[in-house]
Parts: sequence; C-alpha cells; structure tokens
Amino acid sequence: MAENADLLALLAEMKKSMEKGQEEMKKGQAEMKDRMDKGQEEMRKGQEEMKDQIQSHVESKVGEIKDHVNCCIEKIEEDVQSVKREIGEVKGEVERKIEEVKDKVQGKIEEVEDKVQGKIEEVEDKVQEKIEEVKEKVQVKIGDLEKRLSELEDRPINFPSNPDLMYSRPTVKSLTFDG
Repeated sequence: MAENADLLALLAEMKKSMEKGQEEMKKGQAEMKDRMDKGQEEMRKGQEEMKDQIQSHVESKVGEIKDHVNCCIEKIEEDVQSVKREIGEVKGEVERKIEEVKDKVQGKIEEVEDKVQGKIEEVEDKVQEKIEEVKEKVQVKIGDLEKRLSELEDRPINFPSNPDLMYSRPTVKSLTFDG
C-alpha cells in the first residue's frame, strides 16, 4: 500500500503539475491573445495611416492633374482665340480682294462700254456718211430724171394724136428727203 500511496502522491503531483502547466498555458494564450489584439490594432492603425497617405497622395496628384488640365484648357482657348483672329484677318483680306476685283471688273466694264460706245458712234458716223452719199446720189439721179423729163416734155411727139392717150401732166416737184 505504500506503493499505492506513492503512486497516488505521484499522480497528485502530476495532476498539480498538469494543472499548473494548463494555467501557464492559459496565461500564455491570454498573453498571446493580447499580443495578437495589439498587433491587429497596430495593423489597423498602420492601414489607416497608409490609407490616409494614399488618399493624400491621390488628392495631391488629382490637384496637379486638374492644374495641368486647366493650363491645357487655357492654352487651347488662347489657340482658339488666335485662330479666330487669323480667320477674321483672312476674311477681311478676302473681302478686300473681292472689292479690288469688283473695282477692276467694274473698271474693265466701263472701259469696254466706252470702247463699244466709241465703235457705235463710229458706225453711226459712217452710216450717216453713207446716208448722205446715197442722198446726194439720189438727188443727182432725181435731177437727171427731172432734166430728161423736162426735155421730153419740151420735144414734140410725132405720134398721131389720139385723145384717149392724151393727158395733162402737172408740173413735177423736186423730191427731197427733208420731209
């Protein structure tokens, strides 16, 4: 029985040792849990800090991009205004050229009109000269005819008199173109 008592004492000691080991394990687990909780909290804080840094960096880059875009927009607007000015200048130049061409064309038209009018007047003068020539020739012919007619009236006719063929002729007047 002494052996049993030793065994029981050994078992009791083992039990105490095991209970003590379990308590130490529980303490170790609690410490480990605390460390893990602290580590997780530190990770959360680190993540928040990183998130804040990333957000700050992104906002900074977005601001830089906005500034760059605004600068580009201003440059484009300046270019558009410059192009509008150039278009206005070209439009003005085109309008001036159109006016120059209109003036030149009008000058040529007037020049041609003057030449045509001069030719018309030349032709009218020549036609008038020809009319005068024809009038003179007609007057000469009329004069010749009147002279011959007068000669015929003055000459005796040697035909037998037939009262049916006789007629009295009035004096012939000169033909003129005066109206």
